[in-house]
Amino acid sequence: MGVISAIGDTVAKNRVSLTDSSCGIGRLQLFNSNYAGQRPCGEIKTPTEILRSRLNVVTPGITRTTLLGLHAMEEAIQDAQLTTAELASSHTALITGSTVGGMCLTDEFYQDVNDKEGGSEYIDSYDCASMALYLQQQFGIAGIINTINTACSSSANAILYGARLIKNGLAKRAIVGGADSLAKFTINGFNALHILSPEICRPFDEHRRGLNLGEGAAFLVLEKEEEVKDKKHYGVLSGYGNTNDAYHPSSLSEQGTGPYLSMKGALEMAGLAPADIGFINAHGTGTENNDLVESRAMKQLFEVPPPFASTKGNTGHTLGAAGAIEAVYSLLNLRHQEIYAGLHCSRPITETGLLPVTAFKKLPLQHVMSNSFGFGGNCTSLIFSNS
Repeated sequence: MGVISAIGDTVAKNRVSLTDSSCGIGRLQLFNSNYAGQRPCGEIKTPTEILRSRLNVVTPGITRTTLLGLHAMEEAIQDAQLTTAELASSHTALITGSTVGGMCLTDEFYQDVNDKEGGSEYIDSYDCASMALYLQQQFGIAGIINTINTACSSSANAILYGARLIKNGLAKRAIVGGADSLAKFTINGFNALHILSPEICRPFDEHRRGLNLGEGAAFLVLEKEEEVKDKKHYGVLSGYGNTNDAYHPSSLSEQGTGPYLSMKGALEMAGLAPADIGFINAHGTGTENNDLVESRAMKQLFEVPPPFASTKGNTGHTLGAAGAIEAVYSLLNLRHQEIYAGLHCSRPITETGLLPVTAFKKLPLQHVMSNSFGFGGNCTSLIFSNS
């Protein structure tokens, strides 16, 4: 696994921040925006040029999104001890998820189009698959590559898709995950939807006021069981479900149909009963619609909902990277038998009465569910289990 977020630039540093209940959300510092002082964000406090230098990237026009993805993927490949030959094998797939992609350079691209006659160095980066193509070239990956954009469930679906490639004999291993960087395009867009909070977000709190955007990246290496042998591994992807309630372009159905069916489908695939889930890493954005709907769906599916919390109070909502980042966190839950606090929540939603875990604690865990619900009602639930 590999990860970078507002609370750390390695898996180990992210875990320390989670166990300490640290929050990486604050004032924007790295680019100018009309909302820099008005809308807190989960910003990684490493300037793009420093990232470029650390990663030895000299290719012009490479976006911050791709640099974050490269950072996380390098850690994942090193952690998995994948060889150059394994990366170059046609049996190794690369599946990425992203929402922002090259849109973080919209201003630069627009300026070049107006001011330059010879084109722009940002043309290639603006393609939705630019990160996947760059990573493929950097690591010499010869297998299937794909890019998924299903908004906030993008990298969760990348994990699901990679698992299906393995299951259907199209790959022996899949490097799966996603990346998104903060951008004026998304900050302005989400602000226009009136769902950005003017304060640090409070997932599942009765008085929540919206989400905080974040940035980050995470990649995981999935391998076929017989390929793993005596390698270190964090857990098993035992179940997954994807549904779409097609209710509204940016909201989930009031009844929670999509979240309910995605969680139910993941349980059925894993051959588990609802009571087998020991913890849920909830989507929990902090918006009025999402948290209420997800709570309703949990109450509908679980006779007694298990402990749950959202780590978006730590990192902000990292959009297309969220599913992969939270998959890493879910596997850390399993590996260390611990759950992380849902920050900033003090009063449960009146209708449901559900309160997330509000303090770090040790807890025996066998199965952890991670939810990612995207715009357009694209809902994905993943279940990770101890092997």
